[in-house]
Amino acid sequence: MGRRLDQALVAELARRGHPCTRSQLARAFAAGKVWAAGGAALKASRLVDAEVEVEVELQAPAPLHATPEALPLQVVFEDEHLLVIDKPAGMVVHAGPGHSHGTLVNAVLHHLGAGAEALPVLPGNDATRPGIVHRLDRDTSGLLVVAKHMQAQEGLAAQFRRHSLRRRYLGVVRDAPPFDEKTLRTGHGRDPVDRRRFTWDARDGRRAVTHVRTLERLTGAALLGFQLETGRTHQIRMHCRMLGHPIVGDALYGGLGGSPAIRALAESLGRHALHAAVLGFRHPISDAELDFESALPPELRALIVALGGPDS
Repeated sequence: MGRRLDQALVAELARRGHPCTRSQLARAFAAGKVWAAGGAALKASRLVDAEVEVEVELQAPAPLHATPEALPLQVVFEDEHLLVIDKPAGMVVHAGPGHSHGTLVNAVLHHLGAGAEALPVLPGNDATRPGIVHRLDRDTSGLLVVAKHMQAQEGLAAQFRRHSLRRRYLGVVRDAPPFDEKTLRTGHGRDPVDRRRFTWDARDGRRAVTHVRTLERLTGAALLGFQLETGRTHQIRMHCRMLGHPIVGDALYGGLGGSPAIRALAESLGRHALHAAVLGFRHPISDAELDFESALPPELRALIVALGGPDS
């Protein structure tokens, strides 16, 4: 049985270094902009089981602009140089395909008012990421720092490059691992099977290092602590999948499986159970050491209690 042409094209374009979204490709098919050799328009549902020559004309996505929005924003520290924010799960950090509004950047711009015009953009970033030095995944809650001017942003970015920041996460994983402490040193690159995901065995991957500690063994699960040495996209989630103990609720990395009770809790959670609990760094201007902590949000505390953990 063949594979749908649209699915095959998404995978092949990504393999060639020209990734596109399924919605982009769907618009191209609808507009008759996908042709076979000879000029005949093709349908997305066509099944292919052999190599076929195809031409695709993709419409460039409309440019995204960061604009102020009156959104809730929990600021835990602020001075004239930076902000530290406790981000809720479900909030995207900056605009991207499918997320043009409702982001943390939109909320920061509204919070700063006229001062938002001075927010810097790091070289290599686009205008949708003013002040952004690092990110948290949409469904990861917790601490994140935003720079107010270029000197602060460059100073913080240098600490990220040196891996000198203190970043600790808490996560609930499926099943209890057999170890108390473990350090994972792996590669990190795009998963060729699912380009939304990352894998530890990518041939062209970068280095990823996570220090893991088992904090509490629960019923069919465990509370783990993670200390990042490197900060790759999805690093903790990828490493938990590699261990065979995916983050509960993490659909992309296998966190919706397990016993019926665990599956029900994961599905009702509405997010993955990962929280950026500690953030520490040297102030980029004053050179003072700053450390911040964020308590587990109520839904993760309730999950731990439901799995037999303490109510505290």
